[in-house]
Amino acid sequence: MPVFIILLTLEILTYLVLREHYQNSSKPKFYISLTFNFILSVFLWYFFIRSRTYKGFYDTPENISFHMNLAGMLCAVAFPRFLLSLFHFTGRLIRIRRGTYLKGLTSAGLFLSALIFLVVACSTFIGRFNFKTEEITVKIKNLKPGLNGLRIVQISDLHLSGFYNHYGQLQKAIGIVNDLNPDIIINTGDFISYGWREFDGCDTILSKEKSRYGNFAIIGNHDMGTYMPGSTLADKADIMTKVSEKITASGYHLLHDSNLIMEIGGAKVAFIGVVTGGRHSKIIHGDLRRAMEGTDSADYKIFLCHDPNQWQTDVAGKTDIDLTFSGHTHGMQMGVITKWFRWSPAMYFYPHWNGLYSKGNQYHYVNRGLGTLAIPFRIWMPPEITVINLAAE
Repeated sequence: MPVFIILLTLEILTYLVLREHYQNSSKPKFYISLTFNFILSVFLWYFFIRSRTYKGFYDTPENISFHMNLAGMLCAVAFPRFLLSLFHFTGRLIRIRRGTYLKGLTSAGLFLSALIFLVVACSTFIGRFNFKTEEITVKIKNLKPGLNGLRIVQISDLHLSGFYNHYGQLQKAIGIVNDLNPDIIINTGDFISYGWREFDGCDTILSKEKSRYGNFAIIGNHDMGTYMPGSTLADKADIMTKVSEKITASGYHLLHDSNLIMEIGGAKVAFIGVVTGGRHSKIIHGDLRRAMEGTDSADYKIFLCHDPNQWQTDVAGKTDIDLTFSGHTHGMQMGVITKWFRWSPAMYFYPHWNGLYSKGNQYHYVNRGLGTLAIPFRIWMPPEITVINLAAE
């Protein structure tokens, strides 16, 4: 009810602003702005009503899509309307004795509102599917000759419900992965946002990923049903079990506080993975010590952990793990990424938020994710497919 009242109030205030600003000065502008505002209102109220009246399971892709699109409309429409109303009626308050308003302030509100709308719209329809490949060579001391040139492709944080009605984009991403000719594919968790129904056949798409030696994955905190509304501990356990089955059906070796050692180029490579649970700021890390049992004989150790903060607490300087892969941050789906400069609000929560980091001979790569969570857009924070090439130093 509070959201309904706020949205209805903004509808009325926006109409009043447009009428006062345009009706007496430019009839065409008034009717054009009113028509455009009406179209936006139709979409806003459609997603509001559908998200509030949906009767099926919460974790169906359709329902989550309604909620995400509503969040997007709140950012693209409701928030700009609030700013426009704030600017306009502040101008009226300043000129209250004259019975007029500051036209320049209202014009500034209109410009800012339009800018926010355009940024969110472009980031929704283009930005979130603007898949970028980050290719990096990691030079390793005393690397076994058979591992020189090993090509590892990482994806992370698919949040599959975000691809609802856009499964062709997911197929496109998998095609990019395969075109990179990976020796190994790594997925560092968060296949879903809420529940197992989000897979909705996506396992058949993911199963098309092909690598030379195998695909490896771990469970992220969302994969444990952490955010499923109204779920009990038993419900969450059921979600994790079914998600695990779907991940396995997608062609991954699922590492659940465990490891798998395989011979590659005459060298023993250990793939180690832990489960991640909880939510910020109470993330629960899996048992790394248990996951590493039996890996002492491995020539090279690769660790998969969803939360990048685990590298500082459990890995760096405390184990002989050579290379760690993480995800989780999404780069908060907004920021600035250029060749020379990278910034995101994520950096204030995660010292390692995106890119390659190192301490001594230990390396850590954090992928900014392939999907979207909660809001259906990425503002200057493109989804990522990572390629790590191992090379002898």
